[in-house]
Amino acid sequence: MSFSTSAPPDLSAFIAGLPKAELHVHHIGSASTRIVAELAERHRGTTSVPSDPEQLARFFAFRDFAHFIEVYLAVVDLVREPEDIRYLTYEIAREMTGQNIRYAELTCTPYTSVQPFRDTMTIEGYTEALEAARVDAEADFGLVLRWIYDIPGEAGLSGADATLDFALRHRTDALVGFGLGGPEIGVPRPQFRAHFDTARAAGLHSVPHAGETTGPETVWDSVRLLGAERIGHGTSSAQDPELLAHLAQAGIALEVCPSSNIATRSVATLDEHPLAAFRDAGVIVTINSDDPPMFGTTLNREYEIAAGLLDLGPAGVADLARAAVDVSFADSVTQARLAAEIAAYVG
Repeated sequence: MSFSTSAPPDLSAFIAGLPKAELHVHHIGSASTRIVAELAERHRGTTSVPSDPEQLARFFAFRDFAHFIEVYLAVVDLVREPEDIRYLTYEIAREMTGQNIRYAELTCTPYTSVQPFRDTMTIEGYTEALEAARVDAEADFGLVLRWIYDIPGEAGLSGADATLDFALRHRTDALVGFGLGGPEIGVPRPQFRAHFDTARAAGLHSVPHAGETTGPETVWDSVRLLGAERIGHGTSSAQDPELLAHLAQAGIALEVCPSSNIATRSVATLDEHPLAAFRDAGVIVTINSDDPPMFGTTLNREYEIAAGLLDLGPAGVADLARAAVDVSFADSVTQARLAAEIAAYVG
């Protein structure tokens, strides 16, 4: 197969106007070069992150997943004060609105912002800044934002303990999920079982990353031990037919991020991407951008890529948008409104 990354102009236009929900997108990883440049300028002299756009483009050229984590953490280092959080969140919302994203579950990692900057960033300040930006974004743009707090895997159990504490003791109504991100290699999922049990008992949904840079066993662990309701990436699930059958039967969706998988070398080429294998096995898939500016993409672009991989026209693309709404953690009223917006657009 020779895959074309270009969608027909009429399909691109359809995707651009389609009301969409995004379920796998990282808070700090959504900072565009415009936003990163502003934050780098604020902290000039104390950061290695360049503020010049051309230098930033080179800075974001990833060699592999480990290098991506290194660059990602350098950008994390730019978010040091509540005002940085508020600015970042509101500006992300502004840019999402330009793609007609109507609902987004942003994966936030409070530990990596609060722990290194305890003198300037408390969890109270972090939470208040998130909420202020969320309220303003919904009022100004009509975009509904919800939060997933994730454990940074590289921080181990101490990071998990702190993240759980943040989620339970400083919870807002907008916090809907509990996740696990960062490196998979050397970070076994079973060690976090108690944390996910506690989060789930408190009513938070389980959405760990798994199977991006490790094999299907990491996905199995996430399902069996962490109670995963959706899986972030799940790329290697395609290697295990029994796992695919289980995901399909249990209705556990995969949050698929094609460009991310290529950029981090999780998948060698788009021709080899397993998205079609997931669809053919009956697994629910949603299309997402992960860390879009870092990977030189947008959610619209990911929909175009998915349409090519799955040979979809407008009706099939609209089905992908509906799937994201259906497996989102939005309340029933918001889900119904989003579904109605998609139906009205499709006509």
